[in-house]
Amino acid sequence: MTSHLDGVIADGVHRMQVRVYYEDTDFSGIVYHANYLRFMERGRTNYLRLLGADQHALFAEAESEAPGFAFVVRVMQLDFLKPSKMDDLLDVLTRPLDVKGASITLHQEVRRGDELLLEAKVKVAFVSGGRARPIPKALRIAMKADQV
Repeated sequence: MTSHLDGVIADGVHRMQVRVYYEDTDFSGIVYHANYLRFMERGRTNYLRLLGADQHALFAEAESEAPGFAFVVRVMQLDFLKPSKMDDLLDVLTRPLDVKGASITLHQEVRRGDELLLEAKVKVAFVSGGRARPIPKALRIAMKADQV
């Protein structure tokens, strides 16, 4: 079951809101840089959660094709542009850029209203049995990867 906490996918972009809490900030009251990684991870996870009407069936099909599969971050490029502070309401945007065999490259942004705070390019590998494997067709279709 999904909720508004999972965000929404519209026009190929997943958008999820995150409130900045005291625990997300450093001693100066600015969001600690590593916490943006957590915000973006939630965005990627919820993006996958929202793919398709029946995620359990989708993942069961992927599991039958590639037992014990997982997505792992392979490469991450980050550009920190502006800080955020406690009580800010942030938008985490995630969209697929490219799919090649065993990996998908995602573009992620963290915004406060119209302000771009952070921009990231994240390459995630699909692995099964400890090795890179081609992304199963069911997942490729759900990510609309065949159209990229």
